[in-house]
Amino acid sequence: MTARILVVDDIEANVRLLQARLSAEYFDVLTATDGQTALAVAAAEQPDLILLDVMMPGLDGFEVCRRLKSGTATRHIPVVLVTALDGREDRITGLEAGADDFLTKPLDDLMLFARVRSLTRLKSAIEELRKREESGRRLGLLEGGASRVRSAGGRVLIVDDQPRQAERIANELSATHRVSIEDNPAKALVAARGAFDLVIVNGASDTFDGLKYLAQARSDAASRSMPILMVVDVHERPRVVKALELGANDILARPIDPQELAARCNTLIRHKRYADSLRHRLDHSLEMAVTDPLTGLHNRRYMAGQLEPLVDNAGKGGASAAVLILDIDHFKTINDTFGHDAGDEVLVEFAVRLATNVRAVDLPCRFGGEEFVVVMPETGVADAEAIADRIRAQVAGTPFMVMDGRESLNVTISIGVAVTAGVGETVEALLKRADAALYEAKQSGRNRVIAHAA
Repeated sequence: MTARILVVDDIEANVRLLQARLSAEYFDVLTATDGQTALAVAAAEQPDLILLDVMMPGLDGFEVCRRLKSGTATRHIPVVLVTALDGREDRITGLEAGADDFLTKPLDDLMLFARVRSLTRLKSAIEELRKREESGRRLGLLEGGASRVRSAGGRVLIVDDQPRQAERIANELSATHRVSIEDNPAKALVAARGAFDLVIVNGASDTFDGLKYLAQARSDAASRSMPILMVVDVHERPRVVKALELGANDILARPIDPQELAARCNTLIRHKRYADSLRHRLDHSLEMAVTDPLTGLHNRRYMAGQLEPLVDNAGKGGASAAVLILDIDHFKTINDTFGHDAGDEVLVEFAVRLATNVRAVDLPCRFGGEEFVVVMPETGVADAEAIADRIRAQVAGTPFMVMDGRESLNVTISIGVAVTAGVGETVEALLKRADAALYEAKQSGRNRVIAHAA
């Protein structure tokens, strides 16, 4: 897996050495020798990962990391702090500054490359979501940017058969998170498909293989994107590398440091919630692309996509489908007399009445303006006419209350009905026949249903 790595170190020899090692593994390497340059390169080039030295003059690595994580253009880029320091306080400071990991010089190539590949996988997944979101924004389906996410209040699942360790982790996290413990890996796999923000797995369990659990979780589509933190013994280097290769998002060394535990958990939960927020916005944008914002009904684009296969099926000898085109009578008079806000209230109320007076299989849509369409699968002309007349009677039989109930309007509708003709029928032809029936209903006095046979 290739990726673009930004190497930041104020010592030129260190930069060249790390650049050579990464290039030999086919990574594309960018470089910077001070904090300000690193911030500029990161924003402009959008690397997949930043390897950032801590001890630099001017802006040190901690401050550069804080600025990267506070910037909207760079906060999604994984940062690994690289330093000769090996103290607990420095490691905690780096993680709390937003770093995704903290590596100590001299760097172990195997650990370095495993960590780089693990974090670039995360970056690739986030980047795909961000690109789709940006596409939606360019198309006008999204406004603004993704909101900032919090790490507090996360749901954490601990998978551990050692009660004392599990309880100790739970006690450390319970002040800010909701924690559950499961010692059965099969049950834990099912639980991980649910509404958790993080899974912590004991990689040195006595009764189950933590790496096998990790592999199974990553092979299950329902838990594939769930952040997993593996707890391992610090000297088990091959196991750490294997965990990262299998898809662990982070590693926590034993004996467990409470502050490091909290910092790593908060980072992983923040990553997940950021990705979830992007997915939610994408889902919302897709929904808005096929939904009329005023009435909440599906729009013309969605209607056409649903009607086409029904028409095709009828043309191949399958069940017939019907279409209703409904138009609110004298709607312009309502707008001119009471204003467009009152007109909108009528449209919204009519959409509610329409949706509640069709069958569950029918698809009510707003066609445009005061025109609506109902797509009716497996429906003949008699049933379509009966349902259309029921809608017409309900609308005409109960006044519409608008302007906070100050005005009561008697509203009627005209409806045109058409049923698929069979071989050679097109969506356009079907809608044209329904529209012709609607025109006839209008011309013959309104507040009526007219059907045009094939």
